[in-house]
Amino acid sequence: MPDKGLLQIGTFEKDFSKPLQNTSVEIKDSTGKIIDTLISDESGQTPTISLDAPPVEYSMEDVVFKPYSEYFLSVKISGVVKAVVDGVQVFSGTNAIQNIFIQPESDITSHITVPEPVLWGDYPAKIPEEDIKPIPPSKGFVVLPDPVVPEYVIVHAGSPQYKSAPNYWVPFKDYIKNVASCEIYSTWPETTIRANILAILSFTLNRIYTEWYTGKGYNFTITNTTTLDHAYSHGRTIFKEISVVVDEIFTSFITKAGIRQPLFTQYCDGKKSSCPGHMTQWGSKDLGIQGLSAIDILKRFYGQDIYLMQAKKVSGIPKSFSGTNLQTGSRGADVRTIQEQLNGISKNYPAIKKLRVDGIFGPATRESVLIFQKAFKLPETGIVNFATWYRISDIYVAVTKIAA
Repeated sequence: MPDKGLLQIGTFEKDFSKPLQNTSVEIKDSTGKIIDTLISDESGQTPTISLDAPPVEYSMEDVVFKPYSEYFLSVKISGVVKAVVDGVQVFSGTNAIQNIFIQPESDITSHITVPEPVLWGDYPAKIPEEDIKPIPPSKGFVVLPDPVVPEYVIVHAGSPQYKSAPNYWVPFKDYIKNVASCEIYSTWPETTIRANILAILSFTLNRIYTEWYTGKGYNFTITNTTTLDHAYSHGRTIFKEISVVVDEIFTSFITKAGIRQPLFTQYCDGKKSSCPGHMTQWGSKDLGIQGLSAIDILKRFYGQDIYLMQAKKVSGIPKSFSGTNLQTGSRGADVRTIQEQLNGISKNYPAIKKLRVDGIFGPATRESVLIFQKAFKLPETGIVNFATWYRISDIYVAVTKIAA
């Protein structure tokens, strides 16, 4: 019997600000056989479906067998095809998420083809660069001297010289989730996933902090050219196992004593290409299986003197997380903030019930938090921790359009 993986589809208008209810999603396998047709709910989410996937062992070694199954989606509104997604990837034992953004009034059918992951495809090695870079005079694009998590990453879909390639404005966390879903397998140990995400975060924040491209006159933050930067595929499948970790640690980065900047943490697969002094993805998988923590995995590759830091500022949100989790019995201004933001979100997400803004975290507030966590693929705890606070802020900003 084949292994199984899970898939859930989310349908939204343009961005996460408005979910699309009663959207029909037809799922076909690689032979064209229709497997099922799912209907989105008031939060834009379809039911989760269990689908055939290759054995998990295929993703644990660099083998000749493709480690994921591919599925094909046709998305309809009122019987009219609005989007087609080819090559949605499902791995054994993991949770695939395919979010689809649609302009319902448009006559154009959007078409996304999900490319193969870097580890499966034939991708060239990155061009080596120094781990610590000179800091240029600021052009005003970032706030120095401390690293800042930006609201958006501007991704150039090509090499810097390819001027006609499109630029995508991608929310920072969504960018990191996309890159990690391109670069590693969601079946790997959680500590390996965490280590690779920390490397991706540090690499990206270094590009931002040093104004690597903007300082050279380009109008973007980073490219999707893998010889220079990360793989990024606009609209691709992401994975809940990766998404949850990104939400937990997106302000973290790797650094060393005596420097302010995030370390430029290059990496390679370690099989098809080598990168002495840097992390190999397959090597990080082996160390995770051996039981090493994320920081110990990273120290094996980048040196025992590295440590983790937190960015002090997250751009584009109304209020930063205080550091104290909010739960049943909590009181005060932070509870009031969450109640106000959930009420704002409920205008477009009616499954989240309107709350009395009283600063008291009671059963109704907990229930709204649980509904929000379910809709946005967070652990369903009913507690507003770091990850849930910032995800509520993200969606509140998207719905109310208050961000600067």
